[in-house]
Amino acid sequence: MSQNIYKVCLSLILSGYILTHTVCFAMDQQPCGTINGRIIDTNTKMPLAGANVVLANTQLGACSDLDGNFTLDFIPVGNYSMQCSYLGYEPIIIADVIVKSGRITVVEIELQASAIKMDVVTVKPNYFSKEKSQPTSVTNLSYEEIRRTAGAVGDVSRIIMALPSVAKVNDTRNSLVVRGGSPTENGYFVDNIAIPNINHFPLQGASSGATSLLNVDFIKDVRFYTGGFSAAYGDRLSSIMDISFREGNSQEFDGQLDLSLMGVGAIMEGPLGRGNTWLFSARRSYLDLIINSEDVEASTIPEYSDLQGKIVLDLSDKHQLTFLDVLGVDKSVIEKERSLDNEENVYGDGIWETNTAGLNWRYLWGGKGYSNTSLSHSFINWEDQWLETISDSLLTENRSTEQKISLRNTNHLNLNRINSIDFGVELQLIDNQYDDFYAAYTDPLGNPTPEMHVDDAITSTKAGAFLSYTWKPFLRLTTIYGVRADYFDYNENLQVSPRFQFSYQLRANTTLNGAYGQFYQFLPLTLMSQQAEFKELSDPMAHHYILGISHLLTENTRLTLEGYAKEYRNIPLDPAQPSLFIIDESNNQNGFASHEQLVDNGVAYTRGIELMVQKKLADKIYGLISGSYFRSRYRDFNGLWRDRIYDNRYMCTAEGGYKPNNKWEFSLRWVYAGGAPYTPFDITASENANRGIYDSDRINAERLPDYHNLNLRCDRRFNFKASNLILYLSMWNVYGRDNIASYYWNELSNKQDTFKQWGTLAAFGLEFEF
Repeated sequence: MSQNIYKVCLSLILSGYILTHTVCFAMDQQPCGTINGRIIDTNTKMPLAGANVVLANTQLGACSDLDGNFTLDFIPVGNYSMQCSYLGYEPIIIADVIVKSGRITVVEIELQASAIKMDVVTVKPNYFSKEKSQPTSVTNLSYEEIRRTAGAVGDVSRIIMALPSVAKVNDTRNSLVVRGGSPTENGYFVDNIAIPNINHFPLQGASSGATSLLNVDFIKDVRFYTGGFSAAYGDRLSSIMDISFREGNSQEFDGQLDLSLMGVGAIMEGPLGRGNTWLFSARRSYLDLIINSEDVEASTIPEYSDLQGKIVLDLSDKHQLTFLDVLGVDKSVIEKERSLDNEENVYGDGIWETNTAGLNWRYLWGGKGYSNTSLSHSFINWEDQWLETISDSLLTENRSTEQKISLRNTNHLNLNRINSIDFGVELQLIDNQYDDFYAAYTDPLGNPTPEMHVDDAITSTKAGAFLSYTWKPFLRLTTIYGVRADYFDYNENLQVSPRFQFSYQLRANTTLNGAYGQFYQFLPLTLMSQQAEFKELSDPMAHHYILGISHLLTENTRLTLEGYAKEYRNIPLDPAQPSLFIIDESNNQNGFASHEQLVDNGVAYTRGIELMVQKKLADKIYGLISGSYFRSRYRDFNGLWRDRIYDNRYMCTAEGGYKPNNKWEFSLRWVYAGGAPYTPFDITASENANRGIYDSDRINAERLPDYHNLNLRCDRRFNFKASNLILYLSMWNVYGRDNIASYYWNELSNKQDTFKQWGTLAAFGLEFEF
């Protein structure tokens, strides 16, 4: 990072300091806000009348009306915990209810019916809600937990990267490597609508990118499943991120302006007739403007923007329509002159366009259950070309479009207190156009690879169906039996996947959980399109085995310990590169390389143990401490077992914060991970070829230095009579650790060189709500 960009950061920080002292004079002494809420049954989504809500440590409370609604007026601004209870239901405490000056805070509370009928409420409430469809390997995060995380820059994937299930890969991308799975194995849903990739600069054939395109201020909550997930989700081997967007304000117009080092944006929301709402945001980065105007020494000039919108129409008390649109447009340029100055091997440019638009219809069955049916259209367009700096030869050119129309229906039928059924169907109509050029090159093992041109149009259909039966045979035990079927007509493969989960309450605060499942995933079409015979490959699959224990240390602190084994089969291998695991190419800058031949006898496994202690914000302190130990290995084409490139082996994370009052908040995140495996170069062969040639006797036999860094953040809130301001300062990699992303062969100097991850960086930002 050059001195010029540090000057920009410093000027932003000084501007924030001046602004901080200026706005203090305009603050109202006792600003207040309003809480509007709704309480519903989690199994039927029907309103609960007569439920009680109380703000912790206050005398303020209310009772829900016939529609489940309640209102708390004239609440002093601040951060509250809200306790909710209802006869026959398990009470719960909601943390991080933020009351803002002159604004309405909306809270939706879902209560779970008790397994047995009770005349009085006897269960002690806690801050951790039970996931009815997933007793194992799930983490719930609220909007406020996502917003305030140090070092996350508003990227939901970077928050998830702190969990013990996610390997540490590279700061410069938000790739999620979950329990040894490659970035191509993750699925994303927003309001029951599948989104292929939620990131700017999306990698083709994978689910990762540079930074999230989802506006964190839209997010109500996130459920992240890291294994053994429900039969409702298919065609993914490792994880599911299920995101709920909030609704707009149904009573008044609200606006918000955002400014940070990452970009500038605006959010607007308000009512759209009686009971209907709209929510819209627009953002644009300006790093390209800084780099160009300040002559910053950066090889890449990135530019990205996004638009998002959500409209909710309450047609009746049973029917609701939701319209959703998420658009991202990205551009990146590496000029040859900059590439030479920074000794980069390639230069070129790329444009990425991604959009998902859809409609979801929710129907309530009048006390027995509910259904969600979505219809959506998604597309991602790639237009990029990359040339070799030393020779100006074209290396790759991608002119591809992947699009699909998706229909997804999910249903929940509550038979009684001990039996329920979930079922549904999915249909995808795929229309992909591939126009890809791969130049002849020398592969990492020194083998010549011929030129390849892929010109293919693939029109195909995917279909799926699932059924899950939840049975609570007695008070302490919950079991879930599931089965899923998926069909892909491109390769005419039909896969049937059994699933099973259980939860047994050992004591009042201690639960034993377990899961088993088979999971299948169709290979990415960008890889299958390279050769016609690739459609004959078997679909990769994984067995998940999970056993864990969850224990409430206090009402706001939970300890979880989980062991798991993930056994892979049918993984594609390239006989021309017999020692390499090509599925891990999905995290490369340009995705999968070209391959002339693939076989499907690859085997791999990941086995590990994870420990996590999470404390919700009940008073002034919140946090999460986690650690994991795991091994991730594969068997190559020659039958030798090798470490995968994501095999950190051990990781630990400590993050949390301190809120001394309603004005200040201080947070941190510290991460330590073992060095990832890498293959050293054969120096002599590389110098002779002026290309990076691996030492074939030491594939993934060496390890990068251990990774660790510390991120700090400070927030200051200002509450005026009818508006609010948040100023924050975030410091990344505070002590300047030189974390290495990888070693590469510098073709301009004909020597080994180093790619480093992020260095120390200060970022100032503000959010103004009006």
